[in-house]
Amino acid sequence: MKRMSAVGSGFAVLGAATVLAACASMGGGGGWVTLFDGKDLNQWYTVGKANWRIEGDAVVADKHDGKGSAFLVTNEIYKDFELHAEFWVSHDANSGIYMRCGNPEVLTDKICYEANIFDERPDPSYGTGAITNFAKVSPMPKAGGKWNTYDITVQGDHIVLVLNGEKTADIHHSALHDGRIGLQYAAGVVKFRNVRIKPL
Repeated sequence: MKRMSAVGSGFAVLGAATVLAACASMGGGGGWVTLFDGKDLNQWYTVGKANWRIEGDAVVADKHDGKGSAFLVTNEIYKDFELHAEFWVSHDANSGIYMRCGNPEVLTDKICYEANIFDERPDPSYGTGAITNFAKVSPMPKAGGKWNTYDITVQGDHIVLVLNGEKTADIHHSALHDGRIGLQYAAGVVKFRNVRIKPL
């Protein structure tokens, strides 16, 4: 019985270590900073007019004033980082995660890098999983109707997108150096949760 107890204790220790390591990698340590934890939007300001609100553990938008895209934008400027975000979108949604946006009040896919979320984009080569205007995706994955993860690494001129564990874009591009991060609402239903960043 003592031997079995010792073995069980060993597994318990290993299990605890695994949980702690997972927490560290996802915001409980290891340099990760929580940008949105489901409780408040203190790390963000708004550009444009969408009906952003918190429901459960997610920030949600499903309409805007009809005058183009609206955004949640980080208060802080980021240059090199790893970003983790979970998102749910309807099939007709148009959204994305914008990075290195140098103008704090104007965000577009030409002056920011955009990790696109747009299943019904007329040109699917720059749809979901692409970096709009900079890195095409083929075949385009679909994100609508389910929770998804984006894991994004931006370091120097190197940008990598990983959608649901699969790399969809990997480019070297040096035009944009630093700036804010924006969560876009343009159409459909868009939800984000568990948004974390690790400056590099």
